[in-house]
Order: sequence, then C-alpha cells, then structure tokens
Amino acid sequence: MFQKVNKSSAVESSSINLIGNGTSIIGDVTSNGDVRIDGKLKGNLTISGKLVIGSSGSIEGNVVCQNADVSGEIHGKVTVSELLSLKSSAKLLGDIVTGKISIEPNATFTGTCNMGAVVKNITNASEKREAATQTA
Repeated sequence: MFQKVNKSSAVESSSINLIGNGTSIIGDVTSNGDVRIDGKLKGNLTISGKLVIGSSGSIEGNVVCQNADVSGEIHGKVTVSELLSLKSSAKLLGDIVTGKISIEPNATFTGTCNMGAVVKNITNASEKREAATQTA
C-alpha cells in the first residue's frame, strides 16, 4: 500500500539551478535538473531538464538539454530533444538540432537547423562513438 520514496533522487531531478545576473562561470556545467542563466557561461552546458536563458544571459559553448526558452544569447551548437523556443530578444549564432522549434519575431538566428527525428539519430550516434572510444 505504501511505497518508500527516495527523496534524494526526487530533489535532484526537480532542482532548479540559477546563474544570476553579474555572475560569470568559465567551465563546463552538467545538471540533472533545470537551469536558468541570467549571467554568463563560457563553456558547455549539458542538462537533462529545461534551460531558461534570460535577456541578460549568455552562453559561449555547446548546449544539450530537453527543452529551452532563450531570451539572451548563445554562441555554439544547441541540441534540444523536445522544444526550443527563441523569444523576441534571443540571439543565436550556431547550429540547432531539435525536435521542435518556435521563433518569435525579432529573434535572430545564424546557422543551420535540423528538426524532427534527427535528434534521436544524433543521440544514438554519440552513444556509439562513446562506446567505440571506450573499447579502443
């Protein structure tokens, strides 16, 4: 009737991480939760949740996430497994791989965009490359 719930895993997956305005981070960031960036990140970002980049936020590096709402700037490759939403103040310079995309008027995007089943193929390809690297 009652099930034991592992509280530590529930907290990790629902955690929200914030890089505030005026904060700069140099290096790669990995998280199992959601991330909001209002500051600056110079490095790669890999998360399993949702990414929100505020209008003052910027990332110089590659981004991998499940969903993303971008109002700030990204310079790098963006891989979103579900929905990428570029708000009117967004500036993206780099390639996009996503399941779905929404671009508001006045958002700027320079690069290529691949949508649909391509995301699954890239995920499988990266897993195969990692496996090949480990066996070599």
